[in-house]
Amino acid sequence: MADLNTRTARLAARWLFTALLVGLVVWSVDGSALWQELGRISPFVLLPAFALTVLQVALSAWRWRYTVERLGLSLPLSAAIREYYLATFLNQVLPGGVLGDVNRAWRHGREAGERLSAMHGVAIERLSGQLVLALAVVVSVSWLFQAGQFAPRAIENGLWVVTGIAFLAFTAWAALRTGLSGGLLKGLADYLRLLRRDLFQSLLRWPVLPVQIGSSLLVLASYLGVFLCLAWGAGYLNSLEAAAVIVALGSILLLSMVIPLTLAGWGIREGAAAVVWPMVGLPAEQGVALSVGYGALVLVSSLPGMVFIVVGKLRLA
Repeated sequence: MADLNTRTARLAARWLFTALLVGLVVWSVDGSALWQELGRISPFVLLPAFALTVLQVALSAWRWRYTVERLGLSLPLSAAIREYYLATFLNQVLPGGVLGDVNRAWRHGREAGERLSAMHGVAIERLSGQLVLALAVVVSVSWLFQAGQFAPRAIENGLWVVTGIAFLAFTAWAALRTGLSGGLLKGLADYLRLLRRDLFQSLLRWPVLPVQIGSSLLVLASYLGVFLCLAWGAGYLNSLEAAAVIVALGSILLLSMVIPLTLAGWGIREGAAAVVWPMVGLPAEQGVALSVGYGALVLVSSLPGMVFIVVGKLRLA
């Protein structure tokens, strides 16, 4: 009972922190201008945007199925789509943004009888997408700088962030070198050997790697397509260059959602939008409006996962 109360308190605290962060972002911009930008998004673009989210889940589920099959596990595509919807919904409502993926790895491992391989399958499938997203962000930022779109301000803050990450990585490496016993190091070495094998089998070897990159590019295109639909509905896409800028900035927002501090990236994504939109000469309210619209649309599109939960409980009853 105490553990349940503790988990409930932590979830409530994460919800509160997320709400405070979103409130802080809204407070930092012009509220009336933000509502005007939100009102500009036409409801007629919601249908193609929702269609893209369906394609997105189907492609992601296929990528997951392809990954675990390289590890010797079976996973029907229909089951993969169902589990992916369930994981997406849980990622939307539970802290960290990964508990849904942990759940689908556990459920698949229970069905397949290979928990470690199932866990690696989910982790590698997500890694495939994150690597392509990181590459897209590098290309996007490079293009924005080369095209003269990005102002040079905030580079100093970025250097502080990079320095902080490097310091944490060095601290973790030093702790592993000095604080672990020989037995634990041996167990870690054995696990890393298994992980390296699974990485090679399901991601790095030929011809798996191009398939992973291609499928991840399609998934990323579906994410960015949702941003483009919302921007089109708001009248922001008046030129090809404007569309390219929205794609570049949208990839940065997607990467910011990887930070597991809030629920489904809320607050962090909007904060990133409020920072990067003015850096290309666009109003912060435009970026925050697109970010809020994107978050709301993804939340609604994940509701089939809640339906699977209800149906599963009814079957148990």
